[in-house]
Parts: sequence; C-alpha cells; structure tokens
Amino acid sequence: MERKNVSGVETKEAGYGAVKYKDEGEVSSWKFWKKRRYVVAILAFLGFFTSYILRVNLSVAIVAMTEDKKDENGEIYHKREFDWDSKTKGLVLSSFFYGYLSTQLFGGWLAARIGGKRVFGLGIAATALFTIITPPLVRQSVYILVVLRIIEGICEGVTYPCIHAIWANWAPPLERSKLATLAFSGSFLGTVFAMPVSGMMAEHLGWPSVFYVFGAIGLLWFILWWIVVKDHPEDDPHISQFELEYIKSSIGNTESKMKITHPWKAMFSSPPVWAIVAAHFSENWGFYTMLTQLPTYMKDVLESELEATGFMSALPYLAMTLVVQFSGQLADYLRTKKILTTTQVRKLFNCGAFIFQTIFMTCAAFVSTKAGAVICITIAVGLGGFAWSGFGVNHLDIAPKHASVLMGIGNTIATLPGVVSPIITGYIVQNKSATEWRTVFIIAGAVYLLGAVIYGIFASGEKQSWADDTSNKQGEEVYDNPGLEIDNL
Repeated sequence: MERKNVSGVETKEAGYGAVKYKDEGEVSSWKFWKKRRYVVAILAFLGFFTSYILRVNLSVAIVAMTEDKKDENGEIYHKREFDWDSKTKGLVLSSFFYGYLSTQLFGGWLAARIGGKRVFGLGIAATALFTIITPPLVRQSVYILVVLRIIEGICEGVTYPCIHAIWANWAPPLERSKLATLAFSGSFLGTVFAMPVSGMMAEHLGWPSVFYVFGAIGLLWFILWWIVVKDHPEDDPHISQFELEYIKSSIGNTESKMKITHPWKAMFSSPPVWAIVAAHFSENWGFYTMLTQLPTYMKDVLESELEATGFMSALPYLAMTLVVQFSGQLADYLRTKKILTTTQVRKLFNCGAFIFQTIFMTCAAFVSTKAGAVICITIAVGLGGFAWSGFGVNHLDIAPKHASVLMGIGNTIATLPGVVSPIITGYIVQNKSATEWRTVFIIAGAVYLLGAVIYGIFASGEKQSWADDTSNKQGEEVYDNPGLEIDNL
C-alpha cells in the first residue's frame, strides 16, 4: 500500500513501519551533519569512544604504577610507586567487570522509563568523575581502587543496553545497521586511542595524568551530549520538518505499547540461544584477556618501553575496528544476494573467525620474536570483527521480539571473562616468564575453539517456534524496542 506522508514523501508499508523510497526533500547524503539522526549517532560514537578510554586507561597506567623506570644501562631512575604482586594486579584489573556485569539488564529497563539519553550520558559522566578522583584515593589503599573500579563498572554497565532506547526512536528501519555500527565502533577506536596515548602520558607526564585527562574528556563529552541530544526527534529544535516526518513515518506509531511476555523456559532451554551465549563468552575471553593483560605482556616478555607498549597494544583493536565494519557489510551482502542463507552466514563468519583466532593465539604463545608476537595477536583479536557479524546479531534472527532480553542475558554472562581471566592470569604469571604467558594464550585459544564447536553445532539463523509465544496485553505501558527489530529486506 503506497501513501503520501504529510511532507509529500512517497512511502510504502513494510511490516511494522513505513519504508522511504524517495527523499527529494532531504539534504545531500554527504552532508551528514545536517541530519540530526547522524548527529546523534556521531555523539553516541564519541560516547562509546569515551567509555572505552575510561575503561582501558588502567591497563596501561598500571604498568607505570608498578614498574621501575630504567635507563639504557639498566639503572633505575624512577622508583615504582606501588609494590603490587601479580595477584593484586589481576584483582585490580578484573574489579571493573564485577560492577559491569550487574547492570546490563537494569540499564535497558531504566532507559525505557527515564530515557536512553539520560542513562547513557549519566553513566559515562559518573565514570569520568570517579576516574578523576582515582589518583589521590589509590595512594590511600589499593582496595579503594578496587571499589572505585567496581563503581565505574556499575556506571558503564548501562551503556550498551540503554543505547537501544535511543535507536528505537531515532533510527529508521533501513538505517538501523549503519547507525548502530557507527556508534558501536567508537568502542574499538577508543581502545586504539587509549592504549598509545595512555603510554605516552604515563611516560612523560606521570601515570596520574592518564586519569585526570581522560576523566576531563568524559565530562566535556557529557556536556555536549546533554545539550545536543534528545530522546525523541520531535523534541529536537534543530531537526528539519522533512527529517522528522521521515523518521516518524518510517518507524511508525510507537506510542501505543503492548506487553510482551517472554517465554523464559523456552528461551533458557533453546540450543540456539546457548550457542549465542557460548560464542559471546568465547569471544570476550580472548578480547578481555588482551584488553587487560596485553600491556603487561608487552612489558614482561617483549621488554617494550611503556610508550612503545601502548602503540603495539593498540594494533589489534585498530584491526578489529576495520574488520567489524567490513564484515557487517559483507554479511548483509551475502544474505541480500541469497548467496548464503542466514544460518550459513552466521556459522561461517563466527566459526571461521574462532578457528583462525585459535590458530593465531596459539602461534603467539610460541613465537619468540617481538614482531611475530604482535602480528599473531593483532590477527587473532582483529578477526573477532567477523565473529560479531555472527553471534553479535544472531539474537535478531532467532527471536526479534525478545532480542533485547537475549542480549542482556548474553552480555551478562559474556562479561564474566573480564572478571575471571585477569585473576587466572595473575595466578599463572608469577615470575613474568614467557612460559607462563604461553599458558595464558593457549587457554584463550582453547576457549575460542570450544566456542566454535558449540556454535557450529547448535546455532541457527531461523526464527524459533517459541519466538512468537507471546501474550499481548492491551492498555499496559511497557517498553517494546522496535530499534532491535531486523530490517525486513
């Protein structure tokens, strides 16, 4: 059924929303800054960028905090400030994730009630504030640092779930993928930025500067976010009438809500659901192991200077930033052209990535040269971008109406590696030897392989029979997230 909206834009009904065919009234596509939905996406990108520089900074700063600085002759010219053993450092690095895993489901629930803008912005702003006060408090006790990092994790735990509340109101169906991808890629680029910059700042300005500067960046971003971004397009005073009508007609009427009853028993007994959870857990094990431990490994085994350590530690995440963009486009191309089925695409991208990650992570354990180790680790982490086009969007394939809940469940369990991996590494790496670090890499490779096997056997790209088992109750105001529905192309 074709119709004209109030702006005279020709649209066609497609499922739950109206899909635009012609946008003569809109500005040229390259003038993205004049489209308010892209302004929101760019500021969300900067928000995720900020959240990750606040998360990653300690991984590099802890090296400067706990290691002596030596000159070319091996003479100590700057004594370390904290004498923490590997177990203590493992506890410090893992503490963030204790808080992070506790607010995944809560973040989405809260955003539905007070708005995604508020939850996303305040979560990052609070993290930035606690980051700024870290240096004076950590000098009092290492346990204060642990508590601070737990609180920061609680604040940042809301970010991923709550951003979907914003896309539910701002992202037209045919633009959800690119808007969401643009925003989430800020996470990986934030890691790329934080690793080398933290190293340079710690080397030349002292480790406290890492916390002061990054915390200040977070607060500046929050001010910009709070002023510019609105929860709903109609609340934005700078949006054009054309864009407003396009977004509203594309998304459809979201004012009338129906309660979705989630089939908990069916979800928790569904093999495809646990295949996604297992894959998410496996990917995060390797990702978080490298995220928290790579700078220390570079220092212990490769004997890199702190500044060089930061640059080399950033390479894997630069590779992942590029791969995740490419893999998403390729996955959609293969599905759109019907070259492969959705199930085949998900399994190929996910299992293929995990198998090669197993190979290169194991190779990194046995390579003795600095260049070889960096290359293997970069490839291993970077290939994770393909896995995200597998399990990362698979929730939408098997149960679009329940995708937000499945993401919350999976992201909670997949955060556990951030807690467990640094602690295990701390117990394994007692003497800072290459043999001890070899064990860490082999464990990561084994987890990748296990994830590939489970996902390869049980994953599916088809909508599950229980996915429609909902009882809709009229008249109840609840949150239904249309921003998570897959585009029906």
